[in-house]
Amino acid sequence: MLVIVGYIVVMGSVFGGFVMSGGHLAVLFQPLELLMIGGAAVGASLVGNTGKTLKASLKALPGVLKGSKYTKALYMELMTMLFDVLTKIRKEGLMSIEGDIEKPEESPLFSKYPLIVTDHHMMEFISDYLRLMVSGNMDAFQIENLMDNELETHHHEAAGPSHFIAKLGDGLPAFGIVAAVMGVVHTMESVGIPPAELGILIAHALVGTFLGILLAYGFVGPLAGLMEQQLDESSKTFQCVKVTLLASLNGYAPALAVEFGRKVLYSTERPSFSELEEHIKQSKSK
Repeated sequence: MLVIVGYIVVMGSVFGGFVMSGGHLAVLFQPLELLMIGGAAVGASLVGNTGKTLKASLKALPGVLKGSKYTKALYMELMTMLFDVLTKIRKEGLMSIEGDIEKPEESPLFSKYPLIVTDHHMMEFISDYLRLMVSGNMDAFQIENLMDNELETHHHEAAGPSHFIAKLGDGLPAFGIVAAVMGVVHTMESVGIPPAELGILIAHALVGTFLGILLAYGFVGPLAGLMEQQLDESSKTFQCVKVTLLASLNGYAPALAVEFGRKVLYSTERPSFSELEEHIKQSKSK
């Protein structure tokens, strides 16, 4: 929603100011300039990116229009679920969760937490490392190293769409100049026409530069920044799981292990100790 509001503010400020200064919006409507800028940008993107990156970028774009799903409610549900899992392990042993981690979508333990179970990547991450804990063949240091490597790979892969959009935005001003130069070339070859018509051609040429810069810094560039912020937010859930499971492996009680995980969250979404404790108590009573 904020993305749409921001775009409206950008267009209202730029085009509104232009009209208030006496300009005519019709002169800015240059579909051929947009064709040159947009077509060149799309073509360069096809050359400079793999199919995997392009596909991931198209898939990620609708997500930026939505509000962030990484809320305090989601984090409390995640930590309550981890508390329940670790409590079951402490009371019944590691083998007691073997059935839960093999089919988490059918597990009574996990099914109480729909916000987490529906996140395929998160559940896969949790299940894989619980499975390694059940195997008993790896110590905490080995699992931590493996977690770090996986999270680095995940972050690098997930950053592809934001890098793609950022590079696209960086190229738009240059493609705007290309469109403007083409307009200038057309103007120079028409130098014999009346001055009034010549002025119109020059104005059309300048619109190319204007559109390239506006699209880059008013629309595409901010989108890349937003995608990077969303990626950082998504990484926090994995870090929370990592710290909590490692604390448990090092012998800390479930309540204290979950506290370790709570501490790595951003302050804007991090629940207080008492809020989390109350949420866990309510979950137990259900």
